[in-house]
Amino acid sequence: MKLIVGLGNPGKKYEHTRHNMGFDAVDLFSELAQIDVDKESFKGLVGRGKVFDEDIFILKPQTFMNLSGESVREIVNYFKIDINDIIVVYDEMALPVGKIRLRPSGSSGGHKGMQNIIENLGTENIKRIRIGIGEPTYDTIDYVLSKPTKDEREAIDQAINDAANALKDILKMNFDLAMTKYN
Repeated sequence: MKLIVGLGNPGKKYEHTRHNMGFDAVDLFSELAQIDVDKESFKGLVGRGKVFDEDIFILKPQTFMNLSGESVREIVNYFKIDINDIIVVYDEMALPVGKIRLRPSGSSGGHKGMQNIIENLGTENIKRIRIGIGEPTYDTIDYVLSKPTKDEREAIDQAINDAANALKDILKMNFDLAMTKYN
């Protein structure tokens, strides 16, 4: 059983902002997988289905970014999901706009949502797909909570598409092969 977590902030105000790239990527993946992510549970929106004969959950925490780990911890504990079967998708300022990177583990790199997941699960050994949003040229909070510029949109849309396809490849092949393909 796999758990795919997309990070973002709930509400119309935050839709398609830089900080919601995780939500956008898992939304696209859920469309491709034909899994509705609409059940309110575990402090989030949850969908359950099968992809390549693999049972999966898709989770979009609704706790706001900085408390994402509470939602993840609840579903992990309830279904006894192994840490090795979790993949988190989120935005990354340290990557250029439109680039994605898969990592099998590591620190949060300052991302508060990922940091809260690490703290709640007690490990940095969490697979992740990071979507590049670029370095801010103004206040960091205003930057991540704003929508990408028209010039950035095409690269961001491609990165979201790549992240959704990387999730498919992880389930079809494995994480290491997907990492080789997308990094």
